[in-house]
Amino acid sequence: MTSELLDQALVEEATKKSGLIWVKGPGGPARALWHVWHEGAACLIGDGPGEQPLPGLADGAAAEVTVRSKDKGGRLVSWAAKVVELTPGSEQWDATVAELKGKRLNAPDGEAMTLRWSRECRVLRLEPTGATTALPDGNLAAAPLPTPATTREPMPAGLPRLLMKKRRRK
Repeated sequence: MTSELLDQALVEEATKKSGLIWVKGPGGPARALWHVWHEGAACLIGDGPGEQPLPGLADGAAAEVTVRSKDKGGRLVSWAAKVVELTPGSEQWDATVAELKGKRLNAPDGEAMTLRWSRECRVLRLEPTGATTALPDGNLAAAPLPTPATTREPMPAGLPRLLMKKRRRK
């Protein structure tokens, strides 16, 4: 019993303090997602325009959550979760969205984002099932997921000269 309580405390504290968790749904790769810890679960918003993708996370499915250290970025704990999708307009949805709204950075629509979330997005709770996974011994490095993002273009040839002129004038 003591071990279960210690695991529960570790999961809660580590997940609360980390602004980013890695979530692996059934049959998919792990994805980095921002979250809010609220009422005993990691809460997520996504699958809408301008929000993070939540592939493979369906109501009732199982997921594996890995929490990193906020200081060093290393893996602290991995835990099993049950995915619960909240119904827009329900009391639990309203309370969860209030927490998420406070942590959402750079929202394009400001105060109207909760209306957009209710129409176009999904709010999920990842509820710990009590099982933690042992930390792996080996290297788990993986190739990055495909993305439409690109790197910037090469620096123009004349830019270094322009930058050096400004320094000389000072």
